[in-house]
Amino acid sequence: MRILRFNDDAFEPTLQKIVNRGAAAQGDVCFTVQEIIDDVRRRGDSALFEHTEKYDRLRLTAETLEVSAEEIDQALAGVSEESLAALRLAAERIAAFHAKQKEQTWLSTEEEDVLLGQMVRPLDRVGIYVPGGKAAYPSSVLMNAVPAKVAGVPEVIMVVPMPGGEVNPHVLAAAHLAGVDRIFKVGGAQAVAALAFGTQSVPRVDKITGPGNIYVATAKQQVFGQVDIDMIAGPSEILIINDGSGDPAHLAADLLGQAEHDELASSILITTDDKIAKKVAKEVEKQLKELSRETIARKAIEAFGAIFIARDLDEAIAFSNRIAPEHLELAVDNPFEILPRIRHAGAIFLGHYTPEAAGDYLAGPNHTLPTGGTARFFSPLSTNDFVKKSSIVSFSRNGLERLGKEIVHIAELEGLEAHGRSVSIRLEK
Repeated sequence: MRILRFNDDAFEPTLQKIVNRGAAAQGDVCFTVQEIIDDVRRRGDSALFEHTEKYDRLRLTAETLEVSAEEIDQALAGVSEESLAALRLAAERIAAFHAKQKEQTWLSTEEEDVLLGQMVRPLDRVGIYVPGGKAAYPSSVLMNAVPAKVAGVPEVIMVVPMPGGEVNPHVLAAAHLAGVDRIFKVGGAQAVAALAFGTQSVPRVDKITGPGNIYVATAKQQVFGQVDIDMIAGPSEILIINDGSGDPAHLAADLLGQAEHDELASSILITTDDKIAKKVAKEVEKQLKELSRETIARKAIEAFGAIFIARDLDEAIAFSNRIAPEHLELAVDNPFEILPRIRHAGAIFLGHYTPEAAGDYLAGPNHTLPTGGTARFFSPLSTNDFVKKSSIVSFSRNGLERLGKEIVHIAELEGLEAHGRSVSIRLEK
């Protein structure tokens, strides 16, 4: 891994390359994605089946599009009891954490002649996208479906690509444990379009959540407004702040844990210690050679990995707040001392025994996090993403008489005569 100081000439160009790594790739696929979306919107199932056969080598019909109960039972039979127990534990911990986030309908009676409040209702139907094929991402199923169910969503629809008809049984097992209601064997931009607009076989949803490749992310961006989405996710990333403490092998392992996601993943260590920077760089190279996904991880490390040396923790913290990373590890002796100074991060992992992977799978908080600096204004996926809120307003006659003059006055300031009249006409003796 390259090692740079903040005042090195290569520092800013290196940082900008990392920060902007997903922008060019997305621009290249926008046109293709829009064509697919328009086609599915226009022709429904026919287009959905054609694009699935083209991209996933899977020929579907209306009868074979949906995963059957028998297929789910078969998947469950192919999963070990140990795996089921681990997934069940994860589902329980995720549910317990997200239950604490739930908001309730409330009413305020502070004014005796005016009733105000907020009504909280779950969305009617949500679609979750899960990467498929031979890859196993049951954690993505749990992190999207469990909070939706905790929030009270009556119907959760899952789409998962099955290239050549293959799907990892752990994905279907996780869907069963999470309470997913229906599963469709489609992926890519065509699946996003089907969820957003509905087809003859796939019901239209109110919101689409879940990770996917650049085509899926672009499709979600393009259908936003027709439906809601969780966020516009870019390539994954980790930033580790280190004060020279801890084991270099642990830090290297955490960096590589992010790099093995894909070639666009970013892994950054910012440390105040020259010696640990060099040790971590050596450990990264050593551990790379031991990874089954070495090719992917190496490309990510070489293109978008870096070790930056800061003068002190103040400079490191300022840098982190500038980046607003998806995952932030505080690998320092006293993480709680600097936690209050962290302003922007998707998820924060404190101390030397809290690797980011703990949050990916079992800790409880959601692993669907804002990327690419959007932690400045986006939050992790939560139960709040699966509900909507309505304001409640009720005036008695006394309440309208007490406040009506000012309502009419503001309406007149805006030149909206009928607005004012709708109040004043009620107050005429």
